[in-house]
Amino acid sequence: MIITIDKIEDGHKLIGVPAPKHPLVSLVNLRDISKLPEGTDIKFMLNMYMISLKDGISCSLNYGRNSYDFSKGTMVFSKPNQVLSSEDETIENDAKGWILFFHPDLIRKSSLGQTINEYSFFDYEIHEALHISEEEQETITDIVKKIEKEYQQNIDKHSQKLIISNIELLLDYCNRFYDRQFYVRTNLNQDHISEFELLLKNYFSSEKPYELGVPSVKYCGEQLNMSPNYLSDVLKKETGKSAKDHIQGFIVNQAKNQLLGSTNSVSEIAYNLGFEYPQHFSKLFKKRTGITPAKFRSLN
Repeated sequence: MIITIDKIEDGHKLIGVPAPKHPLVSLVNLRDISKLPEGTDIKFMLNMYMISLKDGISCSLNYGRNSYDFSKGTMVFSKPNQVLSSEDETIENDAKGWILFFHPDLIRKSSLGQTINEYSFFDYEIHEALHISEEEQETITDIVKKIEKEYQQNIDKHSQKLIISNIELLLDYCNRFYDRQFYVRTNLNQDHISEFELLLKNYFSSEKPYELGVPSVKYCGEQLNMSPNYLSDVLKKETGKSAKDHIQGFIVNQAKNQLLGSTNSVSEIAYNLGFEYPQHFSKLFKKRTGITPAKFRSLN
C-alpha cells in the first residue's frame, strides 16, 4: 500500500500535528508528533523535500557487516517522488530533533531550484544517513529555527528569499558534515572500493557483458547494497573519480589488454566488453585515450 502525500498539510495530518503556518514549508518538532503510521507494509510517496534530524528515536538497522544506531544524531533526506517505507520507531521522552518539509514550488523560481539536484545525498538510502555530533546538531538546528521564525512572523517581500537562503545554508552544512563523515570512515570506504573493483573484475570475467551489457553505476550500487549516488560520492572522495569514471577506465584497460593480447577485431572486442554497437566502444576509447582502438593497436 502506497500513500501519496502531495501537500505539507497532509503530512501534518499523517503524524498528528496542527495544520502548517505556511503552505510550502514547515518545521515539525519530534516531541509534537502525536502518532506514527502503523503497518510494515505501508509505503509513502512524498511529493516534497523532507529533511529530518533524529536524536532519541530508537531504531537500529543492519547493513552488511555494520550496524547503524539511529538513536543518536541522525539526519535523513528525501526528495519528491521517493517511496519511503514505514519503520517501527519509538520516540523517547528526551527525544530531540525535527522534520523540515518544503515543497518544490517554494524553490522553483530560485537559484536553489536549479541546483538542488547537486546535493546528491537526497538520493542516498536510509543506511547511508548522516551521523552528526552534538555541536553539529546545534549548528543545523539554529538554521532551521531561523526558517521557522521567518515563516511564523508576518510574511513580507523578503520572507521567501530568506527562507530559501537558509535552506541552502542548511544543505551546504550537510555537505560539509558528509565530507567529514566520508573522511573519518576512510577504512570502511577503502573496503567499498576494494569490493567495487572486485565486482568489476568478476563481471568482465563472466558472461555478464554478453547478457547485461556494460555495467551501469546503478547495477554496481545494487550489487554492493549502496545507492548509485553514495557509491559515486565515496569513490570521488577517496580517489577523485566517480563510479562512472572507474567503470569506463576499467573497460578501457580491458580493451587495451585485448587489443594487444589477441587478434580479435575491434568489433569483437566491443561485443566482448558488453557494447551493443562497436562505434560506441570506439568513441569511448578515443575519448579516454585520444586515439582509436585500431590506432592504439598499430602503435603498439
